Parts: sequence; C-alpha cells; structure tokens
Amino acid sequence: MSSSVVSTTEGGVTEVTNIFDTILVLDFGSQYSHLITRRLRELNVYAEMLPCTQKIKDLKWSPKGIILSGSPYSVYAADAPHADTEIFNLNIPILGICYGLQELAWTHGGQVSGSEKREYGYANLEILDQHSLFDGMDNFQVWMSHGDKLSALPEDFITIAKTSNAPFAAVTHTNKPIYGIQFHPEVTHTTQGKKLFYNFAVNICHCSQNWTMENFIDTEIERIKKLVGPTGEVIGAVSGGVDSTVAAKLLNEAIGDRFHAIFVDNGVMRLNEAQQVYETLTKGLGINLKVVDASDIFLGKLKGVTDPEKKRKIIGNTFIEVFERESAKLDAASGGKIEYLLQGTLYPDVIESISFKGPSQTIKTHHNVGGLLENMKLKLIEPLRELFKDEVRALGSLMNIPDELVWRHPFPGPGIAIRILGEVTPEQVEIARKADYIFIEEIRKAGLYNKISQAFACLLPVKSVGVMGDQRTYEQVIALRAIETVDFMTADWYPFDGAFLKTVSGRIVNEVKGVARVVYDVTSKPPATVEWE
Repeated sequence: MSSSVVSTTEGGVTEVTNIFDTILVLDFGSQYSHLITRRLRELNVYAEMLPCTQKIKDLKWSPKGIILSGSPYSVYAADAPHADTEIFNLNIPILGICYGLQELAWTHGGQVSGSEKREYGYANLEILDQHSLFDGMDNFQVWMSHGDKLSALPEDFITIAKTSNAPFAAVTHTNKPIYGIQFHPEVTHTTQGKKLFYNFAVNICHCSQNWTMENFIDTEIERIKKLVGPTGEVIGAVSGGVDSTVAAKLLNEAIGDRFHAIFVDNGVMRLNEAQQVYETLTKGLGINLKVVDASDIFLGKLKGVTDPEKKRKIIGNTFIEVFERESAKLDAASGGKIEYLLQGTLYPDVIESISFKGPSQTIKTHHNVGGLLENMKLKLIEPLRELFKDEVRALGSLMNIPDELVWRHPFPGPGIAIRILGEVTPEQVEIARKADYIFIEEIRKAGLYNKISQAFACLLPVKSVGVMGDQRTYEQVIALRAIETVDFMTADWYPFDGAFLKTVSGRIVNEVKGVARVVYDVTSKPPATVEWE
C-alpha cells in the first residue's frame, strides 16, 4: 500500500467543500492572501485558498464565489501570474483585490500602468455609488499597497469608489457580479473590511454562515468513520500540544480504541510533561495512549553536539526511528489492521505548500513527519487540515479538553534541546526545566498566561560570578523570553513590570541549583527569532 493523502471520494467520504458553502480564494502570491481566508472564516463562511493557476475543470467542487488576491507582480509583466479565464464563465460573483482588480481589468480589455506616485499606507475611500458591495457603509479608511494602478476602465465597467491617488479604487461590471477593489480589506488597517467581505460573501454570493466548530465536529467524526470503516485502525503521534490532542480526541470519538496514540518521551520535554500528558489524555480524555520512554536514546545521541541544526536533525531522525519501531509492534498486535497515520496538519501548513511557482518553493518539512509515510506505507488522515489555530482551540473547548491544554503556548519539536545553548546533558536539561517551570508558574499566578503568546527560559553557555550567602559562586545564566504576536511572523517582547521580573529572578536563582544570574530578552522579531536556536 503506497502512502497517500485521503482523496475526496475514497470510502464515500464527502469533502468539506461539498458540505459547506465555499468561497474560493485564488492566490497570486500576496503576503496577505491567507488573511482573506481568515476574514471569511470569522464570518462563519467557509473559504479555501488555491494557487491562481488552478484549472477550473480540475476543481471537484463548485464555489459560491471567487476572490482574486493581491500580488507582488505587475499584471502586464511577461512572468505575471494569471487566472484560468474559465472562472468568468461560471456565472458566480468574483471579487478582485489589488492585483486581482488589475487582473480583472487586464482580462477584460482595461489598461493597467505603473503609478507615478506609489500608494502604500492609509487612504480615504470615497464611495461614489451605494452599490451592494458597499451596502450599509460610508466613506472609510483603507489600506493601499500597490505600485501599479488601473488607468482606463474596461468596457462595461463603472467606478463605484475612488481615493485621491486611485480614481478607480473600486469598480464593478454593469451586467455581471464582477467587482474589483484597489485596497486591501483583509488587513485590519481597513476599518470596514469585514463588512465588505460580509456584503460580498453573504449578500452577493448568498453563502450560508454555518461554518462553525459545532457543525464541524459532527461532520468530521462522520467523515472519519466512513473513511476508516468498521474495522480499520489508525496510529498517531501525540505531543501533548493542542493540535495533536484535538486530532487524537476526534479520532477517539469516531473509532474509539481503534485509534492508537503514541507519546515519545525524548528526554527534553518540560518538567513532569510525560506524566501530565498521560494523565490528561488517558484518564481525562479516554484516549488509547502508549507512552514510550526513549530519554536515554535521545540524550545519548545528543551527547557532545552543540550545533542547533544538528540537534534538530538528531531529534527528528531518532523520533522517526522510535515511532516506527513502536508502530510496528502495535501493527503486529492488531494483526496488520493499521492502515492510517494521523497527522495534525493545520490549514496554515497547507497554505505554505500552495504556490503558483510550485510547492517546492514554499513547502516546509516538520521534524515529526518527514520520512514516516514513505517508509511506513500508511494512508494519511488529517482531520484538522481545514482549520486555523483559533478554530482548533475552539474545537478543543467544545470537546471538553481542559483550558490549560487548549491555550497552551507552542513548544518546539526539538523541545528544551534548542533552549539549551550548547551541549545537551541531563544536568543541563534539569536546570532549564526547573527555570522554565518557575517562569511559567509565575506567569500563571499573575494572570498573564493567555495574554502572552509564548514564554520560556533559555540556558546560556556562559557563566557569571555571583554571591550566595557568604560564598562566591560561578554559575550559569538563564535568559527569559516572552512575546506577544498575532501570527508569529512578527512579535514584540512582553512588557513585564519590574516587580514581576524581580520575583521570577529571585525564585530561579534561589531554587535552581547552577544558576547565578537571570536576564530578560527585550528583542523583537525581527530582527531576532522567537527561539534562541
């Protein structure tokens, strides 16, 4: 059996796009494209993003409407991306945003040219025609980001809004539901962007606002049941994070103990994490879980290694080895009935692999995925594939997964190994674990945990002089890191007050043997990354 992603029709399974009214977002390479999908989901309208090169004849579902994204390209350039012109024969509403507007105009015989004055930043939109796209809206602030602009309208198009630098800031076809806007409604800088998307998706495309996690639970459980069948079995790795836990709970609800979860303790988890994961998933959620203590194997292979990339590869490869070995044992015990591998892929992972230039330019390999499918020859099942992170959290809450787990901060696959700068030894792991535990405990006590996107302690490979009692010490340094972010692409350090930092520092130095000094990282991303390694 070759490895594969579950197909649309395999086992009579119905895809989400054939269950919910769906808006198709065609991506032309804009940094904002994913936000279009997010904004529609926030309106409880399902949307999926595909590359702009998608052939309509190959689409296995019927969109209720299409949105063309922005792009860094010029529509008249030789290498410019273009949409399949068949979209204009579907007789469904189409909205072009920025480059998407220019694509609409270019395709219909309009003129696009470079602007003498680039428009980047805020602009005031003047509505000229109270068209259905602007229903219930007055003049408002918009966000512009373009070097080209529409310089002459195509035939049968009229202008319905303008700015001081864009005389055709919004246009529409006189007879067809085709619309184009030069600004970006998907970014929060555009004050009435959400209302515009509502007008397009709900009022113009007539999409039902039934994309909710309450509806998703029932449909997804039924999909899993049909896919796996009455006797099939599934294995999957769980980390204790929200993604893998929610995915595991969905499988448990659908097929019970025919789902086999494996938790690999790699020796570089947080303090008491293996035990906590076991208690939560088995006693709390009823998941069929096997814990594999491979700490000695991982730490043995990490001995003497200081390069962070080598650490990642060692941990990733060793994880695969351990997981495959344990999976083979479970498969043998089941009589060879295991056909599927659970993976906690989220929609942002799918988006990262979407590019009109080809997936090789954007796809990302995760340490706990690469190599598994080809060797294990299992079919891939991805119940969270259509969801964004906030939707996964909402789903987790609905499934009665504890809030502490649902809102847990991200934790890197290589664990504390990349929060120990230098060689990873059992002694260093113990120091980093205890310091991290104290930091997070104090954050929770202060009621700040859910206000912070990620927080952790790093153990630095330097020593500092200190004084404990009447004795001189020469011990290591802990660096604390806490950030606020929306999407983890950019981040700001969290502004703790001095009293809080004083408490944390005092506890770490006094309670964690081997630490003489504590510092707080006040570097934003960029220029720094979130993790130190």
